[in-house]
Amino acid sequence: MLASALLACSACGASTNPGGGEAEAPRTSLGLSSTLPIYWQESADFASLLKEDGGPGWVRQALETRFDLVPLDVLSAEALAPLDHLLLAQPRALSPSENVALDDWVRAGGQLLLFADPMLTSHSQFAIGDRRRPQDVVLLSPILTRWGLELTFDTAQPQGERIEKAIGLELPVDLAGAFVPIASEAASECTISETAIAARCRVGEGRVTIIADAALLDGEEDPDLSQRRAALDALVEQSLAR
Repeated sequence: MLASALLACSACGASTNPGGGEAEAPRTSLGLSSTLPIYWQESADFASLLKEDGGPGWVRQALETRFDLVPLDVLSAEALAPLDHLLLAQPRALSPSENVALDDWVRAGGQLLLFADPMLTSHSQFAIGDRRRPQDVVLLSPILTRWGLELTFDTAQPQGERIEKAIGLELPVDLAGAFVPIASEAASECTISETAIAARCRVGEGRVTIIADAALLDGEEDPDLSQRRAALDALVEQSLAR
């Protein structure tokens, strides 16, 4: 798989304390699954990707200040077992076995931050229908339903990025979704923000924070990322810090 191959490649040049001094304490690992160009920038092919010299985007840089990122191709029990923290950002549709593995992992104590955008507005160089393009409409109804949530979308809302207050933060959103509580046979407790664009759930021993938009992760062309970065840092601190 591409993510696994790239991760292995990136580790090729890693050093192992050549000076013989005290090794750095291991950092927290963060699993990452996303169709957005977070870990690697958009590129037409693998060869071009390896030649990119612009460096990682701002989201990856922000995450790597506190985590070692672990790109995941598949959400299996084996892949999730070593992890306590997971970021899903506009992921592809999950298979039935992945939904089960994710639910089991959260219930066992995992902490998940999920961006689920029903109408993605970020720019992509790839045309609609190209498999390399980010997921335009998130398809996560099975797992959201299991946790007692339905993701809705208001077609009458104004276009363009705006700031919405949710879970004590000011988040940039653009054509955001909204969460509605629904009955679920699985044990979970969800609190939906007043603006309905965010939800926090206690699922077994674990915690899930879900944002019904992914505009926060845009901004590569923005000359001032300070507010966007501060919002992401605060969201990560609230959602993934123990």
